Order: sequence, then C-alpha cells, then structure tokens
Amino acid sequence: MKIIPAIDIMDRRVVRLEQGRFDKDKVYSENPILIAKKWKECGADLLHVVDLDGARLGKPINLDVVEEMIKGSGVDIELGGGLRKETEIEAALKAGIKFVVLGTSAVRDAEFSKAMIGKFGEKIIFAVDVKDKRVAIEGWEEVSQKSAEEYVKELESCGAKRIIYTDISRDGMMSGPNLESLKEILSSTTLEVTASGGVSSIEHIKVLKGMEGEGLTGVIIGRALYEGKIDLKEALNVG
Repeated sequence: MKIIPAIDIMDRRVVRLEQGRFDKDKVYSENPILIAKKWKECGADLLHVVDLDGARLGKPINLDVVEEMIKGSGVDIELGGGLRKETEIEAALKAGIKFVVLGTSAVRDAEFSKAMIGKFGEKIIFAVDVKDKRVAIEGWEEVSQKSAEEYVKELESCGAKRIIYTDISRDGMMSGPNLESLKEILSSTTLEVTASGGVSSIEHIKVLKGMEGEGLTGVIIGRALYEGKIDLKEALNVG
C-alpha cells in the first residue's frame, strides 16, 4: 500500500482545509518546494498535490509552482485541481506531472473521461469526492446527483484504472477514515482505490493496510503529517 503525502496549494502556500471549506484554511508553509523536498527526503516517492485555487476557479493556477516542486525535489507528483480541458492535461504532463487527477470535468462528461483515458491511459486518475453519499464537484462547493457507486461504475465502463476516494466530511478533521463507506466502495469495484480523508494515526494506517486484499492500493495523508500526529518514515514502513 503506497503512502502518499498531500500538499494543498492556495495563494502559492501550503495549506490544509477542513472539509474542503475555503474559509477554514490553515497555512503550514510559505514554500511548497521545501515541503516537497522534505517528504522526498523522508522516503516518499509520490506526492498528492491539489491546486486549490484551480479547483475553485475551474482552471490551473499554480502549475508553475508545481513544476518548480518537481525540479526542486525530483519526486513524482499526481496533480488535481482545475484540470478540465485536454490542453490543460497536456500542459500538466509536459511540465513533468506524473499523473493527472480529474474531478469535475469527469463527473460532468463521461465521454470526456473516456477520451482522456484513450489518449493518456493510466496517467489519468479520477477523484471520487463524496459528500452525503453524492459526488462533489467545483472544488467541493457543489454536489452532483451521482452517487459514489454509480460514478465508480461509470468510470469502470470508461476504462479507468485508479480512483482516489475522499470522504469530505473527514477531510482535514483527523477524525479517522470512514471505513464503512470505504469498504462499500472497495466491494463495489475492481478499480485500484486510494483512500483519503481523516487518516491521523499509525493505527489508522495499519487498519487500512489490512484492506489491501480488498483492493486498497494507497492512502493519502495530509494534516496529520503537518501537525506531527504521524511520522512519515514510520508510516512508509507500515505501508
């Protein structure tokens, strides 16, 4: 199970939000490049980076910052947030992004998802961000009519390989992952699933490690790393 540190960027700074709320942000660093270096030096080989400005505005805003992070740290990055056009995906991959995470554009348009998978293959990952059992879009500020299970089935039919499942109610709250909902998703799909939201202790990671046999392939950790609740080197040893 891959352990993936999260770096959320807003106003060119590293922040964390509570439940995706832009009015509930906390700044952890003024320098995303130094944070990328830090997690790489601890042993991480992949970072989950979200352009929060891009997610809110519907277009990439901090791609230049992320490109500097790659050049400065040498670590692989999966990037989400505002990537809604083929040209934007191409630009991200050209900048050195390893994987592109699609959210709103994919929820709104299954044909777009299929076309992007056809062109970019496994470099495309899909965000399944869930609020009250519905898939959230537009930087989590809106909720679609699609249920998580319905959307995952749609992605399977499009040829997707991997999803990132986030329980928005747990994100940034350090209250523990929603294991019940996660198990429901794992039991309903053959896609590779990365879990996100609420992971705040080594014990949580050990529990999630036990779900590898059910299809869980990774876990994203954010606030708990920045507040010292989880030691990344220890987490990597568990994963």
